[in-house]
Amino acid sequence: MTDKIALVTGASRGLGAALAEQLALRGWNVVAVARTVGGLEELDDRVKSAGLPGAGSLTLAPMDVTNDDAMRHLCRSIHDRWGGLGLWVHAAIHAAPLAPAGHIDQKDWEKSLATNARATGMLIPMVEPLLKAHQGTALFLDDPRAGQPFFGSYGATKATQMALARSWQAESAKHGPRVVIAEPQGLPTATRARFFPGEDRTKLADVQTEAARILDML
Repeated sequence: MTDKIALVTGASRGLGAALAEQLALRGWNVVAVARTVGGLEELDDRVKSAGLPGAGSLTLAPMDVTNDDAMRHLCRSIHDRWGGLGLWVHAAIHAAPLAPAGHIDQKDWEKSLATNARATGMLIPMVEPLLKAHQGTALFLDDPRAGQPFFGSYGATKATQMALARSWQAESAKHGPRVVIAEPQGLPTATRARFFPGEDRTKLADVQTEAARILDML
């Protein structure tokens, strides 16, 4: 089905990878975007090794979401091949190390702005026509840390990303595309481990189970 085409940005690790995997196993053809080639290849191996009848496919796209030309070319290729998208999952994020606001590393700050805020603002206009073509859905993943101690870079830029998503959600409520914002449970991902070292990870939700829950919600 041409409407079962999904674009997952940030698909090599954590919840993004789990969502891409779950979608492929549910019969979606998934364009998986991430900078980490090894992570994408591991994702592909997991889907193929599952050997489920009726599973979809993965198209691996090792690229950086902050590269406007690369993302523009990818979106054009999706249009030319499939005519549109049924789903866009935006899971790409830069999780800067925790630091007091007065000691934020400028390279981390610039990377946080580029990945979390600017890339989102560039991608929405690129992806919107693809979603409208197939009456598709955009999925964003909230993680409200703005204003929390030491979360300056991550909290501020993630909040900017979500502000963009919520504006788009309000603007497209009548005519589409549908924009959904989910707030995942705490997960034992590498990002969370950077934020909360030493945390008891046995109390956190399973990544695959959470990915399935979010997709069921859609």
